[in-house]
Amino acid sequence: MAVHKLILDDVFDDSVFTLVAIHCTIEDYRLAYLLNKYLKINLRRKKLDLDFNHGKATYSIYKWEDSKQLLTWNLVSNVCKTNDYSQPNLGPLFETTQSITKTLHLLPEFKTVNYLLKIDDEFHNKKEKLIINTILSIPQIATSYIIDQSQLKSKDNLIFN
Repeated sequence: MAVHKLILDDVFDDSVFTLVAIHCTIEDYRLAYLLNKYLKINLRRKKLDLDFNHGKATYSIYKWEDSKQLLTWNLVSNVCKTNDYSQPNLGPLFETTQSITKTLHLLPEFKTVNYLLKIDDEFHNKKEKLIINTILSIPQIATSYIIDQSQLKSKDNLIFN
């Protein structure tokens, strides 16, 4: 009897999405509004933020599912600032607590990126360029570009479901 073996190693490795890096200093809700206005999409904030390490790092996330074109758009913050309270060792005479602000990143290899726009679907270069040019036309955005998926070391952080 012949044995048939199926190898599925590469099938699940290549998820199809476009990742856009956005550099700007505005708040997440304002950026979502501007992207909705310029790209004619309908991003809405999810009820729960993206949670890592059981609440130690949370990232705001906006989502829109386009049923006509079968696309899923996700806007997520790449920066999370947390306050860590510690007591410096000043001896028994002084008992104070010190607040230390830590900055954590969803994608640590892209620390200068403020927001990430993940579009789940396969695009043609013509459509990617149109999206980037539209985002760059927003005056509050400093720069925007497509992130090459081969540069991603922490690709697992982009699984939002």
